[in-house]
This record gives sequence, C-alpha cells and structure tokens, in this order.
Amino acid sequence: MEHPADDYDRVEFVESLVNLSRTAAGRARLNADGALAAVLCRLSSSTAPVLISRLRLVRNLCADETVNQDAFVESGGVDRLASVFLTGLPVSTEVVRTVFQVLGNVASAGEAHRAAVWARFFPVWFRKIAAMSDPAVCNSLCMVLDTCCSATGGRRRLGELCDAGRGLPIVLNIVYTMSRGCHKEEYFYWLLGKACMEGTYFTRVFQGLSSTIILDGSGGVDCTYKKFSNAQVFLLETLSDYLTGWPGYLDSISKHFALSVLQVLEEASSVVDARSQSHSVSPTCWLVTDILKYSFVILRNICCWKVHSLPAAEDPANSLLSAGLLQLLLRFLRELDPTYITKNWAIQTSTYLKVCPYVGFQTDVVSVICNFLHGRKQVQDDIRKQDGISLLLRRCVIDGCWPLLREWATLSVRYLLDGNLENQYKVAELEQKEPVITPEISRMGLRVEVDQESKRQKIVNASSDYIELLTLMLI
Repeated sequence: MEHPADDYDRVEFVESLVNLSRTAAGRARLNADGALAAVLCRLSSSTAPVLISRLRLVRNLCADETVNQDAFVESGGVDRLASVFLTGLPVSTEVVRTVFQVLGNVASAGEAHRAAVWARFFPVWFRKIAAMSDPAVCNSLCMVLDTCCSATGGRRRLGELCDAGRGLPIVLNIVYTMSRGCHKEEYFYWLLGKACMEGTYFTRVFQGLSSTIILDGSGGVDCTYKKFSNAQVFLLETLSDYLTGWPGYLDSISKHFALSVLQVLEEASSVVDARSQSHSVSPTCWLVTDILKYSFVILRNICCWKVHSLPAAEDPANSLLSAGLLQLLLRFLRELDPTYITKNWAIQTSTYLKVCPYVGFQTDVVSVICNFLHGRKQVQDDIRKQDGISLLLRRCVIDGCWPLLREWATLSVRYLLDGNLENQYKVAELEQKEPVITPEISRMGLRVEVDQESKRQKIVNASSDYIELLTLMLI
C-alpha cells in the first residue's frame, strides 16, 4: 500500500514505520511499498524533528537486507547520508551515531558497499567525527571502520587508516576518547586488534600516543627518556584484555606486534633503571609500572598462542625467542635472586628499585617463562644452557609475599622437565653451591649455610656459634 508523500514528513507516521521495520515481515512489507527510496530522497531536506526518525528507518531497512543494501548504494544513499552533515545546521550526537549505524549495516553487504562508504567518508568525515570525542559516536565509527577494513580490500584500507599523513589521527582520537573509562563495544577491540595485533601498525599507534620529557640523568648529564602517557597505558590494557578475553577472534598475531611489545618492555625497564640511578621518583612512575604489567600480560598470552598451520618463521613466540626475550626474563630473575643480591650487597637497594618496581613483578616474569616453556624444547634447553634452572627452582619455595609465584614456578619446572632428559638429569644432580640469604633473614641476625654432609641448607645464628635452627630441603 502506497502512502501519500506528505506522510513521510510527519514524525508520528515515520516512527510507526520504524516500529514496523523491526521485524523481517515488516521490512518485507515496507520494501513492497518502496519505503527506502521514499525516505532517502527526503534526507537532505529533513528538519531536526523528523531526521532522526528517517535515519532509524533507513538503518532498520538496511539491516541484513541485501536488496535494500544494494538499492541504497545504487540510488546514491551514501551521498545522501553525507548531505546530513552539509546542511549547516547543528547535528546531534544521536543523529551522527545513527548515520554511522546505517553505514555499518550497508558496508557489511560486500566489497562494493565498503568501497562506496570509504570513498565518500575517508578521511575527511571520519576525522571530523572522531574529533567530536564522543564515546557513543566513536563506538559506531569503530563499527564502520572495522567493517571497511575486513575481507577483500580491507588490508589496503587498514593501511590507509594507519597512515600517519591520512588516517592515523582518526585512530588516535578514538583511543583518546575511549580512554576516559567509558563503555567500549566489541568493534573497538576488533579494530585495534586488526591494526595492532594482526597488522603491523602497533608501533605507529603507540608512538602517536606518546610524549617525551627531559630528565637529569646520573652524573649531572641531561638525558632524554620516554615519558609514557595515560593513552599508551590504555592501549596496552585494551590489547591485553582482548588477548585474554577473546583470543579466538584473532586470525593471527604478527611477529611485528610481539617484537614491538618486547621493545616497550625493554624501554619501560630502562626508565626504571634510569630513575633508580638518579634516585628520582616521578609523580607518573605508576605509568611505567602499568606499562610493565600490561606488557607482561600480552607477552604471556602471545607465548601460549599457537597456530599449527603458521610457518615457524612467522610464529611470534619464535621471533621473541630470537630477539632475546628469554635472556631478558632470566636477567630480571637473576638480579632479584638472593644469591646475586648477597654477592652485590652494595647495589642491593638499587637492584630492587631497578628490576622490582611493584609487588608481583617476579610472578609476572615467571608466568611469561612458564607459557614460553610449554611445548618448546628450545626454550627448555636454553634455560639450562643459561643456568636458569636454579632460578626457577628457588621460586618454588619462596614465601607468600609474592602472590602466585610458587604456583607459576612449580608449573614452569614441570614444563621444564617434560620430555627433556638433560634437564631431568641436571635437576637430579643439582647441588646448592652457595647459601641463599634473603634480606629478611639478614635483618633477623641469621644466615644460611649448606651442610657439607647432607647438602641441605640450614639457618644459623650469624653473631654466635653455629646453632642449627632449621633444615631446608632442596628440591
């Protein structure tokens, strides 16, 4: 049944069509009446009261309706939507969001539809919309961007989106907006996953969110260190949440992403080192701590993420091994090891400041090693060759001040010995060469010695004749 043209100018009438369009049967009825064409031709002349109702009707008509999606593009619907922003009148957030919901529905229909949307709105309108800094709008914008950067033609458009001279400001504005603690829909995660984890643009986005600061280095030398930003922490948090919560949504993890996160970890560690040497405490030092924490979470997830069809050269964990991740992790443990600290008593305080910036640091380090070990003989062998077995063994008997450290270390040792006879022989013949003296034991006036007959450790009084207080069993 056809309706008089004037009916489409009445809000009440258009809203009744919106309600009808919420069901498949209703959309079929409206299609037969030519509702889409009737509404599209009136978009550019719509006044504020009826505009949002018309947009909602177009959105519903283009939801999983191939005929309407095709008709929308063929009739110039993309340009008609753009005309909403060209009237010179103020456009509400709800109108902008609904426009992008329409574009998202249309773009999902195929490459021709995505190409039409991209050609009309990228980069100028996407950039203007992202600059609105509205979370609800950004969520809808992410839906359009993620859809356009998928399937055929998606990789090319993703490259354009992350190009510093064209689309990167769009991505950066979205991250800045969403970092304010607002609700984040799945398309936001999917877009960042495509760009940063599956693609090769993590470093470009991460650096785009950075800032720098001049600090006075040790010895009075002016040194420039990276000052991490809240937005960078948020980016790492978002990517770590995605890896932890939705790993199945990722088609791949690029080795570029893995190596870039390793570089971030190294940079954050060097900032901690520089601050400990200069004895300075920055009011934003918690940012470095969060950078370290989220970097560890990401690396831990990458180390247990496996795609058997992926060539070994493209396995991100293999790339991390070649780039020195294991050496870095063992160095962290070695510098925290009680034996190392005792032998380097003069630098004990700076050592703790440099490599132990927060409670749980050791747990995070060991958890990455644990996942790195699982099913990888080369990692098993490298830990033995780098004298790392004893470092893990000692973490199996540590006290409760390090949450979950004992559990991660125990599982690490299980993976370390699994199917590896050389490591099993090494543990079987391992004898403690030097006593382990922790600062807590020293402050109590005690020390640890190794009984030459039993090869067991014992705690003795450091200020009087040796009185055995407790025998500690070696693993």
